[in-house]
Amino acid sequence: MKNDEIKRLIAWLRTRVNLAKGGDEITIIFDEPGAGDFPSHGFDQDVIGLTLEREWWAEMATDIVETPTFAEPDQSAEQVLAYARDVVSEYVRKRLGT
Repeated sequence: MKNDEIKRLIAWLRTRVNLAKGGDEITIIFDEPGAGDFPSHGFDQDVIGLTLEREWWAEMATDIVETPTFAEPDQSAEQVLAYARDVVSEYVRKRLGT
């Protein structure tokens, strides 16, 4: 993958990481894309093989939703959300290189 495509992938995946509505605790949700979501967002089949079909993908998804567990108690929901989105960036950059 070219760097521009990796950056676009990261940006798209980061939009799929959000705060859950309601509740007293900070909860992160990851609207995990399926294989059909990639082509509909302009990514070719090769990207699916480099992401969804790799072992690191499930680990990344788990780390995203577990982000609040590692946050300091005084951190805001927005800070925790930013950390969760950074998990996406770090995993994808590490695995696909930028």
